[in-house]
Amino acid sequence: MTRVKGGIVSKNRRRKVLKRAKGYFGSKHRLYKTAQEQLFHSGAYSFNDRKKRANDFRKLWIARINAACRANDIVYSKFINGLKKANVEINRKMLSELAIAAPEEFTKLVKISKDALEGKAPKEEKAEVKEEKAATEKKTTTRRRTTKKEE
Repeated sequence: MTRVKGGIVSKNRRRKVLKRAKGYFGSKHRLYKTAQEQLFHSGAYSFNDRKKRANDFRKLWIARINAACRANDIVYSKFINGLKKANVEINRKMLSELAIAAPEEFTKLVKISKDALEGKAPKEEKAEVKEEKAATEKKTTTRRRTTKKEE
């Protein structure tokens, strides 16, 4: 068998690993084996921390919402419970943004939540208005007509 020399390929692979390990402490950026081990660990840490970031943001949003709720004389848990009872579906990220950017709109949501907790139904249109709207809306159906070929 002939001898196969893969020096350039191996050198490039090692060079790529060492380039990615630039900035690591001690032998972890100098030696191929330790650099490769550190890159494996770094990849695992990155993956785990990307998952943890979602939890960290949720904690931040909840803290902001809680602060805005307390400014409106309600606690966070009752506020969220009231929104669920009022069938208001809005995520915590948007609630947090509303609390910061539009406090008056957030106050309206707090009022809706408080009303739902007290058992008051949210303001709905009168039944007569609903019936009129239903009467004016006509359902249209389309039918396909088949035509016969005339000979």
